[in-house]
Amino acid sequence: MRILSHPATLDGAGRRHSFAVVIDISDTDRPLPRLLNLVLGNLNPPPGKGRILFALAIGGVCHLTFAAAIAAMVWTLWNGMTTGLGAVPWPWAALANAALVLQFPILHSLLLNTRAGKIVGRVVPGAWGRTLWTTIYTIIASLQLLALFLLWTPSGIVWWQAEGAMLWVVGAAHLCAWLFLMRSNFDAGVELQSGALGWMSLLQRRDPRWPGMPTTGLFTVIRQPIYVGFSLVLWTVPTWTPDQLAVAATLTAYNVVAPGRFKEKRYRARFGKRFRRYQETVPYMWPTGARDG
Repeated sequence: MRILSHPATLDGAGRRHSFAVVIDISDTDRPLPRLLNLVLGNLNPPPGKGRILFALAIGGVCHLTFAAAIAAMVWTLWNGMTTGLGAVPWPWAALANAALVLQFPILHSLLLNTRAGKIVGRVVPGAWGRTLWTTIYTIIASLQLLALFLLWTPSGIVWWQAEGAMLWVVGAAHLCAWLFLMRSNFDAGVELQSGALGWMSLLQRRDPRWPGMPTTGLFTVIRQPIYVGFSLVLWTVPTWTPDQLAVAATLTAYNVVAPGRFKEKRYRARFGKRFRRYQETVPYMWPTGARDG
C-alpha cells in the first residue's frame, strides 16, 4: 500500500484544485487496506455542500445510535437483563419480552434475505437512498437492539451472580468474547458492519464498494465467526436470570441456524464456485467440525 500526496493543481479551465490524498492499494480485498481506502477518501470529497452535510449528519446519527446500542447491550447483558426499563405487568410482560427478543432476528432476516430489504433503500428518496443502504440498515438494527435491551421488563428473579475470583474469571471470558466479536466484524468488513460504507460513499460521491467474500483472519478458521462471537457474548455473563437464559437461548438458536439457511445461500448465489470451495475447506462454526461438500 502506498499513500501519495498530490499538491494543488490547475485544470484545463484554470480552476484550482486543493491538495489531495490518493491511496494506491494493490489488494483492496484485505480489511485494513480497504478501510483505509474508504476513510482517507473523505479528506477530499467532490464539491456539493448539501450532499456533504447530509452525509456527515446521517453518518453521525448512524454511529451515535450504534454506540448507544452497544453500550446498552454491554450493560444489560452484564447485569443479566435486570436493568431493563420496561414496566409491563406480569404475565403480559412475558409476551412483551418475547416480542422484543424475536423482533431482532425476524426483521434482521427479512431485510437481508427478502424483498423487504428494498424498503431500506427507499427511506432516503432517490439515488442517495441506495447509496446509504448500509447506513440506514445499521440505524435500524441499532434501534432494534436499543428496544430489546432498554425496554425489557425484568422478572426480578436472580439465579446466580459471580463474586470474588469467579467474577474476574467470568469478566475475562466476557471481554475475550467481545474482542472475538470485534475482530470478526473487522475481518468481515468493519465499514459494512458499522454502516460507514454508505455515508462515506455518499460523501465521496461514489458507488459503495462492498467487501468481497471474507476469507482472512478468523474466517480462515470458521465460516461464521460473527455469529459465534455474538453467542459467546450472550453466555459469558456474570449474572444469570430467567431473562438472560431466554435471550441467550433464543438468539443463539438464531445464530446457529440462520447463517446456514440464509446467509450462506446468499453467498452461494453471489460468489458461486468460490464460496462452495470455501465451504468444503473451512468448517461452519467449530474449528474441528465437518466441512460441507
